[in-house]
Amino acid sequence: WAFLEVTTNASYSDSLQAYAAGLAEAAVSEQLMYMHWMNTMVGYCGPFKYESEYCEKLRGYLEANLGWMEEQMGKGEDPEYWHQVRLALLQLKGLEDNYNGRLDFPRGRFTLAPFGFLLLQLGGDLEDLESALNRSSPRRILGSGSCSALLKLLPGYRDLLVAHDTWTSYQSMLRIIKKYTLPFRTSAGGNSQIPGSIQVFSSYPGTIFSGDDFYILSSGLVSGVLVLGDPSPAPLLYPSLSSPQVALETTIGNNNPARWKYLDPRGSVLEWLRNIVANRLARSGPEWTAVFRRFNSGTYNNQWMVVDYNAFVPGRASPPQGVLTVLEQIPGLVVAADQTELLYQQGYWASYNLPYFEEIFNASGNPELVKKYGDWFTYDKNPRAQIFRRNQTLVHDLDSMVRLMRSNNYLQDPLSRCGGCDPPQNAENAISARSDLNPPNGTYPFPALRQRCHGGTDMKVTSWGMAPTFGLVAVSGPTWDDVPPFRWSTSPCSSLLHMGHPDLWTFPPVKVHWD
Repeated sequence: WAFLEVTTNASYSDSLQAYAAGLAEAAVSEQLMYMHWMNTMVGYCGPFKYESEYCEKLRGYLEANLGWMEEQMGKGEDPEYWHQVRLALLQLKGLEDNYNGRLDFPRGRFTLAPFGFLLLQLGGDLEDLESALNRSSPRRILGSGSCSALLKLLPGYRDLLVAHDTWTSYQSMLRIIKKYTLPFRTSAGGNSQIPGSIQVFSSYPGTIFSGDDFYILSSGLVSGVLVLGDPSPAPLLYPSLSSPQVALETTIGNNNPARWKYLDPRGSVLEWLRNIVANRLARSGPEWTAVFRRFNSGTYNNQWMVVDYNAFVPGRASPPQGVLTVLEQIPGLVVAADQTELLYQQGYWASYNLPYFEEIFNASGNPELVKKYGDWFTYDKNPRAQIFRRNQTLVHDLDSMVRLMRSNNYLQDPLSRCGGCDPPQNAENAISARSDLNPPNGTYPFPALRQRCHGGTDMKVTSWGMAPTFGLVAVSGPTWDDVPPFRWSTSPCSSLLHMGHPDLWTFPPVKVHWD
């Protein structure tokens, strides 16, 4: 992990703070930004047009969307929401300007290049835009997992642990844990400070939000898995240390092509921006979902968990209202509900890329996949659902939580077996996948179970005790607890670009604290 802290001074205007935050980040992480871009995005809709038709459609979509947002910002309606959107875009402009050797603080309207660093923010949105705009070889493949998350009440209700594993391409393993202290006002002329002025999150070079997603927020929320804190209004410069909130998500995707018709560049805000705005403005789980669900873009379709540590009472067995809010989004539909009761009844909440809400499950095309491929696509019989159910009882402290979240015992675990696969044991069917370990010449019912340079690439966990000071425990790289460590030079992935990566990935967990 690299670490980055960006703090701006509240005595300057919000616009200047946002632009300067971007400038400063690019100034210190320029080399990492270059390498991460080369590893993950180089050539995407670049000068050599392999996918010129798709790229023109994408350019048109992004330009229409940026243009529509600019119109909204100019209207003066809903000033809080659009003020935060503008600040996020200004921060991105500062990042891009500095990287390109420019210093050009925009006084009024400004534009962003559709294929510049905006693409690094669009990671998740892009996967769905590729499908919706008919890219001939979309990057999202059927059944591909994209994260595991677990919320676990410890015995005696003494703590609530919130943990998240990112599942993604191994090329994206240049990582930065970021702490942003951006004391913006809630609206342009206002004098009250946003609840989420301090955010700690796992991220990437050139990316101004998490993308995993995993956040600890000064509001007391944890999201993605999202953690929330104390809703008391903080003084302008130093928000009080209260229980924060946590936000986090795992991707559920949309497998129903008929729903792509709901995508419209005018009238929607892409997911990465809705995420940033909700993190900054919300003081509770319900507030977070109320902000996030507006202007649904139908892209980066996720299950979000927002944990409000302000509502959590250690040692109390009866579920307090508002500890866990769950939201699921697909094109044209968002469902959100308080799931604290279920969390307390089961003692845990697990998330593994399948929708919980029946309405979302049915509308996103999952029943058809169950008919075709069986239990793997069901909410309660998917391999990870069963592994979480069986193994969550082993979690009694931080160390055992880390062990579970890094577990992959696919050769021995009967729950890692795959019915139609040869060989039957599959490294995708674990809490932290290692798809590089699946043999290249096996037979697999759908693409996610094949050999791929893809798997669990990290683990983050926080707790009621750690979140108020934005503490977490984090591990970077593919798991190596029960399987051989990942080494680029000897792996089937050695030909892929991985500038700046170590060859061998054997990193222990680190405890992150901010002095």
